[in-house]
Order: sequence, then C-alpha cells, then structure tokens
Amino acid sequence: MDDYDWSRFTISINVKAPTENLYNAWATRFGMELWFLRLCEYQKQNGEIISSNNLAVTGDKYKWLWHGWPDDVNELGEILDCNGVDLFKFSFGKAGSCTVRLKQEEGDTIVELTQQQIPVDEAGRQKFHLGCKTGWTFYLANLKSIYEGGIDLRNKNVKLQGMLNS
Repeated sequence: MDDYDWSRFTISINVKAPTENLYNAWATRFGMELWFLRLCEYQKQNGEIISSNNLAVTGDKYKWLWHGWPDDVNELGEILDCNGVDLFKFSFGKAGSCTVRLKQEEGDTIVELTQQQIPVDEAGRQKFHLGCKTGWTFYLANLKSIYEGGIDLRNKNVKLQGMLNS
C-alpha cells in the first residue's frame, strides 16, 4: 500500500544570510526578481502596484513571470498569510499553496518551503508534486547561490527550453 503523502512536500536549505534579507527575498519584488522570477508584481487590494522594495502583505495579489518562458506562462495568486519576519504563505494556482518559514539553526538561516493541497490524481502527482518539487529544489539552490556567492544559475534564454534552471 502506498502511504506516501502526495498532497504535500517540504524541502529545506540552509543559507548564510540574515533572516530579514531572506524574508525580503520572498516578500518584495526586488527580492523575488533577484533569485526567482523575471517579473514579480505585487498588488495591493485596491489595485495599486507595490514598489520594488516594499513588503507584500496578507491579501495582496501577485503576477509572476519566469526567465526562460514566454509571458503567457505566468502565475496569478494571492498572499495568504505573512508576518513580516519569518512566515510567508501564498496560493500557487492548481498546485495548492506554499508556506515559507525561516528559522535560525547552527548560525544559518533555514529556508523551509512546504507545498500543500496538491491534487493527488496522476496529473497532480506528476506535474505539481514531482514537477514543483524539482523546480523548488533548483530555485532554493539558486537563492543560496545568490545570497552566499552572487552567482545566478537561472537560464534566461527563452530559446533554450526544457532546462532544469528555467
């Protein structure tokens, strides 16, 4: 019997960076575009676009575009919960939601991402559980690379398709 929980996964990475910097890496346009996205547009509930270095808050909406993908491949969602310090939760389309927690351990900041509410049908298992877990593994490694060494590992060439790093 398969007792593996396909509806969720958690991955973690240690990063030698202050918690505040890593929180801003998720909660600001500047931060998200530094390690993750080609475009991160956070929008207040009244429709106003949030400036690059201001924090998104619970209830704000987002639009995300990735390097290596055309503009019609995007994600629209909402910030579900955040505390300005060490918790950032967002909807993630048909793939469920993601919760990012930051904690201190052995002198490093641990970035822990849990994706939950993943559909457990065959398509959900392949596309959202396995696919998203692979994607998040790369992007968290890129977060570490950017914050510890300044090297961006993302594929920014839209003509190169099927790359692990886009």
